[in-house]
Amino acid sequence: MKEILIATTNKGKVADFKTLLTPLGIIVKSLLDYKDIIDIEETGATFTENAILKAEAISKHFKTNVIADDSGLAIDALQGRPGVYSARYAGFEKNDQANMAKVLEELEGIPTNKRTARFHCVLALAIPNDETKTVEGTCDGIIATSPIGDQGFGYDPIFFLPELGKTMAQLSKEEKNQISHRANAFKQLKGLLESINPGKETSL
Repeated sequence: MKEILIATTNKGKVADFKTLLTPLGIIVKSLLDYKDIIDIEETGATFTENAILKAEAISKHFKTNVIADDSGLAIDALQGRPGVYSARYAGFEKNDQANMAKVLEELEGIPTNKRTARFHCVLALAIPNDETKTVEGTCDGIIATSPIGDQGFGYDPIFFLPELGKTMAQLSKEEKNQISHRANAFKQLKGLLESINPGKETSL
């Protein structure tokens, strides 16, 4: 059977990947399934560099197929911040509420038409003894003036989707996995998996 280790301890991300990969018959594991967790320092200047760093290090350590993602929020009015620092924007410890509060404070007084932003996701696929490959996806929106919704995680409650009239945190998992940055990257990943084994059933 097919198995992929998702290089994260974030339960929200694990749930997203299970929703996306399980229908393909892929067994999804994460770092939450292992006692021996290695901490990878994200020293890259871009989402792509960080995703590759994590995927290759964890694939080498566990000797298995690994998907690592690096994703975050880029806000135009903040010159692309928080960007690669999205998870720890308000400080070293990851805190979703503090991160959102900092963003909202920095955008205070900025009109709606200037609050454009996008979620960006890069997925790196590391397979032992093979070259690491990457795909990416984005999702455009507007930063709301206050958090709305209790689904999702991260910046989802302040990421408003004009075409749906909801924030990302107001969407069901099924809705989110149709339009999210990670879902769009996953669509590219499916094509990548098929290219690895042309003419055959997708398999790792």
